[in-house]
Amino acid sequence: MAVSQPKPKPAPKANTTPKGKMQMHRRSRTGCYTCRLRRKKCDEGSPACTACKHLGLRCEYKRPMWWSNNDQRRMQKDNIKMIIKRKKLTEKTTSSATNQVMTPGSETPPGLSHSLPTSATFSDPLDRTRSASIDSQLSLFDFNAPPHIADYTAYNAQMHTSHSQYALYPDYSPYEVDVKTERQMFVNDIPTRRESTISTFSTYHPPPPPEAMLPSFPVDNDWEGSYSERRESMAEETLNTNLFDFSHGPPSSVRQVAIELDEGDQRLLDHFISDVLPTVFPILETNQHGSARTDYVLPALQSNKCYLHCCLSIAAQHCKATMNIQGEQIDNDIMRHRYATISELCEALNRDTDHSSILEATLGMIFFQTSVGRYDDSLPDIPWHQHFQAAISLVQKLELNRMVSESHDLIQFNMTLTAWIDILGSTIQGRAPTFAHTYREKHLSSTNSSLGLRELMGCEDRVMYLISEIACLEALKKDGMDDIQLCQHVHALGDQIGLTEIGDPGPKIPYNANGVLSPKQLSKNMTAAFRIAARIYLCSLVPGFTPSQASCVGLVSKLTQVLEFIPSGQLGFDRSLVWVYLIGGSVSTADSPFRSFFDERLTALGDLANFGSFGRVSCLLREVWGHVDGRFSPGGGEAHYVSWRDVMQMKGWDFLLI
Repeated sequence: MAVSQPKPKPAPKANTTPKGKMQMHRRSRTGCYTCRLRRKKCDEGSPACTACKHLGLRCEYKRPMWWSNNDQRRMQKDNIKMIIKRKKLTEKTTSSATNQVMTPGSETPPGLSHSLPTSATFSDPLDRTRSASIDSQLSLFDFNAPPHIADYTAYNAQMHTSHSQYALYPDYSPYEVDVKTERQMFVNDIPTRRESTISTFSTYHPPPPPEAMLPSFPVDNDWEGSYSERRESMAEETLNTNLFDFSHGPPSSVRQVAIELDEGDQRLLDHFISDVLPTVFPILETNQHGSARTDYVLPALQSNKCYLHCCLSIAAQHCKATMNIQGEQIDNDIMRHRYATISELCEALNRDTDHSSILEATLGMIFFQTSVGRYDDSLPDIPWHQHFQAAISLVQKLELNRMVSESHDLIQFNMTLTAWIDILGSTIQGRAPTFAHTYREKHLSSTNSSLGLRELMGCEDRVMYLISEIACLEALKKDGMDDIQLCQHVHALGDQIGLTEIGDPGPKIPYNANGVLSPKQLSKNMTAAFRIAARIYLCSLVPGFTPSQASCVGLVSKLTQVLEFIPSGQLGFDRSLVWVYLIGGSVSTADSPFRSFFDERLTALGDLANFGSFGRVSCLLREVWGHVDGRFSPGGGEAHYVSWRDVMQMKGWDFLLI
């Protein structure tokens, strides 16, 4: 060559010039703690820096708990390394599924430094344009959508060695990729040792022997571990999702119901499925995500004619109340299906067969009424407690109460629903629950205490069992128990309620930082509300009780504070706390914060505040407050304490307020 090559200089001198020009850099103290832990430069983006957002890491500008502990910091760093590793593996999968098939040696990847791996498809791991970000729908961490991966378990075990079968799966054609990894060590920013390796990765593996079964995708369990770990970190802890005896199919919001009906009844059925059914079991829905609807109610609609007529009658009531439909037609629809339900029930009872189906329909007639209708609906109907007497007889014939005491298998859903109605319904009537002995056995059991009440209606089972005991004590008081013995039982039950508070840190906001509802925290908050309402109910049995007592005022104030942690509005859970609002509101004084809080909740509910049990308890509380505040007292002035049960009797109301 015409131009001679310059003589290479020694390594130390080669770095003298750039080192002399190098300026001292002051390390930023305002970057996120994740980048500081990784010793990476942070662009201090808000709400998350670019690096954390790209890699799917949690960006924390506020000093985290793990920062002050060396072991936790080391553990956090290992977790971050693992997340980054999985992120890069996902980028490879995403790119290989969308790019053309690459052949070995067709492209030589550029080198990288600082021990960062590279491949033919990823020349720069920090290139934001090459992979989906954490906000993208293609991100690894979007677990709300099903993984875009074929089900490999569907393959035949005797897979042929050719690649022809992959024509059915064009996105997952076999290919091989050469991955070149370069590592270079830096000492005080001076490059020293450099290493380079090339590995070949292939998506095609030799077929297994004919007698072997193919494993589920992936062959190694790395994806499964990544999925489970990330799922647990992002999703909130749920309650027991496979507790009840109905089959738990995949969650589904839509399922075809093949029932032959005329046009008018078909409209009612569609209205029941779309508008009524989602509001019936709101607590169960947060945990089961549609399973109760698709696996319990809809199959009963198709197989149980009595249950179908019951639901059509309920749908007509809901249409009349929510759409303000007036006239003979809607009333005829209500009464026609109500009469058909009663007729079918009577015929089934006379046949004395298929008791489970009869129990389903009977409980439906009782419970669905709590979600629909107005308090002033004047159409004739059979009182709920008369239906419940038939339900009690059916439960005893089926021996469900014995089964839940002896068996550790799946819980009978109909028994759990019966227990809910039995316990709270007994407090409405001032009697002892029919199956109080069963609840007492469950309460004392150390291995088989659950009846599924927490999963169904939100309150811990043991607190509900204690409410049953308080109802029994009230029945004994009516039968003439002396005051001393009564007060002793009140004190003992108060201690039992206190035992359920051990280890309870108190109510918290039931949403995580991502706005996801935690069913377990929601249950804890609702249990706290029911626990305080149970204490108020227990205190009302003490001779000489008045709502103006300091202890009662304090309990009502505390109940108001706990209810603040229950989500409100039409998508909230106020309608699942009717009994709590009844017990707490009936003893609230005129200057109690409970009343203004209750008005706020009514406003948030909108039109839903007028329907079902919530609308009925709202009207009842207005009447009670009118008497307690003296507005309805003869001669005016301060009125004596008037029980909500007395007001219901005066108004001729016979509500099931649960």
